[in-house]
Amino acid sequence: MDEANGGGAAADNIAAVVAQQLESMLASGNYDAVKMLLEPVQPVDIAEAIGSLPRTLQALAFRLLSKDEAIEVYEYLDPAVQQSLLERLRSGEVLELVEEMSPDDRVRLFDELPAKVVRRLLAELSPAERRVTAQLLGYEPETAGRLMTTEFIDLKEFHSAAQALTIVRRRARDTETIYSLYVTDGERRLTGILSLRDLVTADPEDRIGDVMTRDVVSVRTDTDQEEVARAIQRYDFLAVPVVDREQRLVGIVTVDDVIDVIEQEATRDIYAAGAVQAGDEDDYFQSNLFTVARRRVVWLAVLVVANGFTTEVIAMNDGVLKQVVLLAAFIPLLIGTGGNVGAQSSTVVIRGLSTQRIQALGPLKAIGREAIAGALLGLLMLVVVVPFAWWRGEGPLVGAAVGISLMAITTLAATAGAALPLLFNRMGLDPALMSAPFITTATDVAGVFIYLRTAAWLLQRLQVG
Repeated sequence: MDEANGGGAAADNIAAVVAQQLESMLASGNYDAVKMLLEPVQPVDIAEAIGSLPRTLQALAFRLLSKDEAIEVYEYLDPAVQQSLLERLRSGEVLELVEEMSPDDRVRLFDELPAKVVRRLLAELSPAERRVTAQLLGYEPETAGRLMTTEFIDLKEFHSAAQALTIVRRRARDTETIYSLYVTDGERRLTGILSLRDLVTADPEDRIGDVMTRDVVSVRTDTDQEEVARAIQRYDFLAVPVVDREQRLVGIVTVDDVIDVIEQEATRDIYAAGAVQAGDEDDYFQSNLFTVARRRVVWLAVLVVANGFTTEVIAMNDGVLKQVVLLAAFIPLLIGTGGNVGAQSSTVVIRGLSTQRIQALGPLKAIGREAIAGALLGLLMLVVVVPFAWWRGEGPLVGAAVGISLMAITTLAATAGAALPLLFNRMGLDPALMSAPFITTATDVAGVFIYLRTAAWLLQRLQVG
């Protein structure tokens, strides 16, 4: 872990140093030195360095890159920087740049651009690139069809290994990856797959049909991007083939695109867990304050309204509090404990749904497991809380009310924390919406009601006794 962190820090330092030197050289007009500086630097580090420059210098630095390097660097730039460069580059430069991009990266760029700009760029693309781009844009967002690239190598079963290697050499420059090779029949239906290793180690006279693997894992064009990511993660693929309804091979999704999907989905879940409305990208710290406030105020308003029920419950039971004022002192403790237990349960269940680890256990067993865990937590808390409440209340009423309520609240909170995300998932909604703030609010209302009604019942019994 330390090694990984060290590698990430080193990469950040490289980009920062390059950016600093780049800005100084550009400001002084030393363009030859800029070219020499960037020549040994990786495209991803160049992209980060250019992205950190002032806007006035970004286009200048980008123009100093060679054509091939510029295309590769552009695909690593943040969407906001990509758009800024499109506005500052000449029309011919923009068209050449967009034309040479890989189809999947071009589609992601078009998703960020205004519709009028997309229509203009589409019209100026070559017929082949226009057709491919329009095809990908026709699929639903966040599906395999929208995520895939059409740049792959397909072979035929009757090809010999020697013929296949010749095809790979000829098409290698125009494809996204050559490590996974796909075999199709005359109607482009996917019939097999083989790795570059299998091809290189095969006898030159062997038929592809004899060395390929016929048991192919594939995804459909309408498969959700999260399912695609899980398939690649499960089988340790470098790429997964994408087929249409007729099982025809139409594209592949590569592991680098899946990493972006995993990061995007994780960002959304984290935002949802904090009751923050996520944007299309992880651009929170680049957004203006009004956008930040808008994303957060929606859920806060919902939570404020929901917490109003807690106020109503307390108001409805004010008679109990008037008789034993000390009861009010333990309300924060009880609802805080219930909220924390519920948040813990919802967190583990949401994570279990995300990793699909919970499927082996089953929803009912998962809820039952968390309910028992909540009861055990309540028992453990009783050892600390009840003696203090008994002593502070100078009698059994407060201690008994706190003890009974604590057991009920922790059990209920754990059950709700597990059940609500599972219910949302079953309904086809994002289970992350049932995260800590919502579980906490729900258990606040229920916890206060249970506590005050329990206290009222005990008070009545003690008075009768």
